[in-house]
Amino acid sequence: MWWRDELPWLIATALILLDWVIRIIALIVIPAGRKPTAAMSWLLAIFLIPFVGIVLFLLIGNVKLPKRRRERQREIDGIIADRTAGLDLVTDRDDWPSWFASTVEQNRALTALPAAGGNRAELFGDYQASIDAMAADIDTAERFVHVEFYIGALDDTTRGFFAAMERAVQRGVSVRVLIDHVASKRVTVHEQTFAELDRIGVTWAFLLPVAPLKGQYQRPDLRNHRKLVVVDGRVAWTGSQNLISRDYDSPKNQKRGLMWQELTTRVQGPAVASVNAVFLSDWYAETDENLLDTEHVPASEVPADGASDALVCQVVPSGPSYDSENNLRLFLALVASAQERVIITSPYFVPDEAMLYAITSARLRGLDVQLFVSELGDQGSVWHAQRSYYRPLLEAGVRIWLYPGPYILHAKHLSIDDDVAVIGSSNMDIRSFNLNFEISLLVRGRSFVDDMRGVEEGYRSISRELTLDEWNREPAKATFLDGVARLTSALQ
Repeated sequence: MWWRDELPWLIATALILLDWVIRIIALIVIPAGRKPTAAMSWLLAIFLIPFVGIVLFLLIGNVKLPKRRRERQREIDGIIADRTAGLDLVTDRDDWPSWFASTVEQNRALTALPAAGGNRAELFGDYQASIDAMAADIDTAERFVHVEFYIGALDDTTRGFFAAMERAVQRGVSVRVLIDHVASKRVTVHEQTFAELDRIGVTWAFLLPVAPLKGQYQRPDLRNHRKLVVVDGRVAWTGSQNLISRDYDSPKNQKRGLMWQELTTRVQGPAVASVNAVFLSDWYAETDENLLDTEHVPASEVPADGASDALVCQVVPSGPSYDSENNLRLFLALVASAQERVIITSPYFVPDEAMLYAITSARLRGLDVQLFVSELGDQGSVWHAQRSYYRPLLEAGVRIWLYPGPYILHAKHLSIDDDVAVIGSSNMDIRSFNLNFEISLLVRGRSFVDDMRGVEEGYRSISRELTLDEWNREPAKATFLDGVARLTSALQ
């Protein structure tokens, strides 16, 4: 029984050996296919807290969806590419600057979706008016309504939207709804919401359901963050706004008095077909039902506006079902191509190194570069990580505007120079680049950018500018938390 006396030493030796085995395996496995910052963050976590770190890595270390889900994305991209091959939906291509033409080509190579001319788009910054206008469009539906939101909830703000869907169903219109599983189940009124969807008779499904016992599982924090509505293939909505009250039906938000400020756009024209294609690809992936032949109006069949000020639009979906970070590549191309100004609005601003360098380089090239963010944060770790980027931005000369509480500036848009902008669901952060399904709308047209400039001026008129002198007075405790949050933000 000699081993009894040696048992503590044997256990300690085994733990030390296991610790080193974990470290060596981590050095081999983790850097493969990851950005250096993400790899270093994971390695640091595993080296400092090896057993906890490895459990976290096994749980959330894989950014890819199951193979079947990725194959489904490639399948539908192939269908779109085949159907749009040789189709030119733009009449003023010769007037495009070369950088814009190459950006459009990049987007199509990544997503299969073409740019289309002849569009109209209207911006909505009023929270209730936006939802009410969507409901009004649903009331005109004759064939189909497609609804997709990160968060969907039945409450006093959205009751009219649900009623419009019910009326559409009663008219014999096909109404389909997709909502993110995890995000929507977190809402306090989720049981009433799901019951109402069943009662009014829409066909609905969860996005990225986390139900291991039913064989539905992927990394649990990979989420579908898209927001869109399509009516009959002739009008579409997208932007930052979820289908929920302005305080997100959250007691915590209500206690703090927080309210969300959004920006959405209503689009008419051939680009609506691309928004619908994003919905149909998600529907196919989640339900195995392919509706491309029954609930889709090809862009070539959607009336185009022939006026000289009509907009060129291109839809750019992104997410972990793609092999590339489509939205990040779009943002990088635009910021690098800007010649006069870059204005960014993002509620969660946690850029990767490439994006940070592109933004600061734009300022060093003499451009007017501005960033709108919220002064208050609704997510502590993200808010602190965001703050960690203020110093390099301010030192480069970027102007930072803090939107005042109790509002959370949740709008997501980017404009450059005088005639190009992007609006959609994507934040300017690592999560949106790598982990979330997003939808972005690239728009070329002076009238649209003029309207966005008006929105930005409205933000500026009530915001206060953060200066480098003020930031230099930040207490060390706060900046320490900022740095820690910045480090953990790369754990992707």
